[in-house]
Amino acid sequence: MDYTLELVVVPVSDVDRAKAFYVDKAGFELLVDSSAGPDFRVVQLAPPGSACAIAIGTGIGSMPPGSLHGLHLVVSDIEAARDELVGRGMEVGDIFHFGEAGQTPGVDPERRSYATFMPFQDPDGNTWLIQEVKRDWRMQVVKIDAAEEAVA
Repeated sequence: MDYTLELVVVPVSDVDRAKAFYVDKAGFELLVDSSAGPDFRVVQLAPPGSACAIAIGTGIGSMPPGSLHGLHLVVSDIEAARDELVGRGMEVGDIFHFGEAGQTPGVDPERRSYATFMPFQDPDGNTWLIQEVKRDWRMQVVKIDAAEEAVA
């Protein structure tokens, strides 16, 4: 049996500001924006290519805004990701890797997977790391229409 991580709640103080940040600057796709009165709103957003989404909103969690730290996004080319995010107006930290001397500026000299990082934070201070990972496979989203599903 698979146990898939599909949603992470990210605590924010201003849902519209956070939604604009994640869509316009981080490039996330808006999946859901739904409310049930003034005390409940959920916005779900997914990073490009990810099967896991984040949820921001009102009345959906008890963590204080800005208290979530260490979320990771994985990319195949961290320098291209940096250029893309900076081009959208996002403030990102410097790229770094871990070597024998500890945390060192720049990409890993051998471009090893899981060795190079770049930090950013949302307007509330929730922190993220973008990590470079080279993979020889690619995730593909497959949609099955209702007719095919009925036959299976």
